[in-house]
Amino acid sequence: MVIKNTVAELRKYSVLDVRGAKQVASVWLERFQLDKVVGFGLPEIDDRYHVWRVPLVNKVSQERIGEVVIDAYTSLILEDKSTSPEILEARLLGRNDDRKGNTRKSHSNGTYLLSSLRNTIAQGDCEQVLQDLPAGSVNLVFTSPPYYNARPEYTDYITYKEYLLKLRKVFQNAHRVLAEGCFFVINISPVLIRRASRSEASQRIAVPFDVHRLFVEEGFDFIDDIIWEKPEGAGWATGRGRRFAADRNPLQYKPVPVTEYVLVYRKHTEKLIDWNIRAHPNKKLVEESRIDDGYERTNIWRFKPAHDPHHPAIFPIELAEKVISHYSFKGDVVLDPFAGIGTVGKAAVRLGRRFVLIEQNPYYISIIREEAKLWLGKDVKHVHAINCAPIDAENMLF
Repeated sequence: MVIKNTVAELRKYSVLDVRGAKQVASVWLERFQLDKVVGFGLPEIDDRYHVWRVPLVNKVSQERIGEVVIDAYTSLILEDKSTSPEILEARLLGRNDDRKGNTRKSHSNGTYLLSSLRNTIAQGDCEQVLQDLPAGSVNLVFTSPPYYNARPEYTDYITYKEYLLKLRKVFQNAHRVLAEGCFFVINISPVLIRRASRSEASQRIAVPFDVHRLFVEEGFDFIDDIIWEKPEGAGWATGRGRRFAADRNPLQYKPVPVTEYVLVYRKHTEKLIDWNIRAHPNKKLVEESRIDDGYERTNIWRFKPAHDPHHPAIFPIELAEKVISHYSFKGDVVLDPFAGIGTVGKAAVRLGRRFVLIEQNPYYISIIREEAKLWLGKDVKHVHAINCAPIDAENMLF
């Protein structure tokens, strides 16, 4: 007798069966103390969208009151597609609500809520830290994720598939913390995997194109592709082009890479971008955030690469400043989930924004903590610290 694999097994989902889906949903209900009064219907897998849908029912009346939607690959709850705890409570209590929409709703009254987050430094895996941030509390994400095994110091991922799965989880959690219609901008480029021996070929992986697919699948709309162009000599360190320069044989041609992508996405919403401008409650901040003359009129941005003895791959602060000024207002909260030594935080403070910097490496966190004293002066005492000690401002001279 041949036993066929299920769809979940063939696609290598994390959540393989009905029992697993119920377990994930149970943990979610326990968070909101609803597990005693809410039960489950029969979970179903939707392999078109790679999700499990778990019906939620009133344990007393057995009436369906909503559903939990689970990412089958990651086992994460898709908060924006699941029925909110507030709506579940209302339905359990028999309060009037809109039964046509069983998912968490955006601000239908057109209000634009300002974030109350303080400047924040968090140590830890960004996938986990993001889950602790309030939903809708961030106005812009700008980051450059670690390269996939492009250099010896970046061999953190066993396979490229594992690397993409990690990024998917980060994008998913960032989607939850981004406010309605706000932007996620990512600096990313193809990576070169050097050959192990002369008998093998090197491999160049088109990371930006795989990342684009992840963004679209995780609820973001593609807005723009900006090209960061470096000076001509910047790419020769990769070694590409040297063989062709020597022999000039066809088929050997490999151009020297002097560009990286700055891809711009917006959290999906039915509201136009103008809504974020018109509905903003502080018109003075909107006016003060206007871009001066001399802005880039094309999608080619030219910056010299940056170097720092404390970090092998930082982007220039000029790039961070341009992204922050073009995709956020003064007073907004800017998040970098792969903060490194904190370039985004420094740029955010310069431009009158707040920052949330998440970094796993304790050495980089120590640098950010010291640098923040220079960025903020006496205001550094108000920085919120997560998984690390508060910044000691007692002995600082202001």
